[in-house]
Amino acid sequence: MKLTVLLDNNTLIDRYFLGEPGVSYLIEENGKRILFDTGYSDAFLRNAQKMKIDLLDLDHIVLSHGHLDHTWGLDALIRLYTEAKIEGLEYIEPDVIAHPLIFNSRTYPGLEEIGTLLCYDKLSRILRLRLSDKPLWLTDNIVFLGEIPRVFDFELDPLESKILIEGKEIDDELADDTALAIKTKNGIVVVTGCSHSGICNIIEYAKKICNDDRIVDVIGGFHLLNPPEAKIKGTVDYFSKLNAREVHACHCTDLDSKIALSGVCELKEVGCGLKIEYQ
Repeated sequence: MKLTVLLDNNTLIDRYFLGEPGVSYLIEENGKRILFDTGYSDAFLRNAQKMKIDLLDLDHIVLSHGHLDHTWGLDALIRLYTEAKIEGLEYIEPDVIAHPLIFNSRTYPGLEEIGTLLCYDKLSRILRLRLSDKPLWLTDNIVFLGEIPRVFDFELDPLESKILIEGKEIDDELADDTALAIKTKNGIVVVTGCSHSGICNIIEYAKKICNDDRIVDVIGGFHLLNPPEAKIKGTVDYFSKLNAREVHACHCTDLDSKIALSGVCELKEVGCGLKIEYQ
């Protein structure tokens, strides 16, 4: 199994790719190709073109949650597929896999919309949609986790944004925040977007769904941005016992949190163009 970082906040030295506050990964496993998140703009697509990666050959597009830095790049992807149709190019029509709340409008103080710009009706005309709050196996080894049970109190964050559900604006608990778990012969690789549902909660659920306690890697945003003392302490304590082979904390993980995590696990750098292979 191979994972390529198409987009992250960080860019690696001497690799001339575009970075932005967002996430996009290409996952390849046994002939299947999965795009995980699309970032904020077309930067992931431009980076893929520089890497000579064809995104017209995807089996699945997985969205970790509805925020702008993970879904607004869908617009660029739709243009890519529309232009391929116009030019008569060969392509595979992927499905889009996400939580049912992925298209709901979201607001944040001072910002009228931080959610997905596309609506269900428009996107479903172009791509097949598979929305689920339950685990959904994409291959024999890769599972979309669906809604994540919140079991660790230290990972509960204050509710700052709002979501529109059935015409009513309510506090957004980010129930759609999810992840992928990938089974390898050595254990599980957990792939996250922002981990609003709690990185420790996500890992615990991945272990349960895959029936495996071995963690090979955890890659993605950990939502540790100036975290309260109880949250960073609980997270560091959890990772000190996790015995993960590697950890690739990035995106929404600040420097102090990375330093704290590096004391208890094998923390690795992440940046656009990074390629990781797992046995």
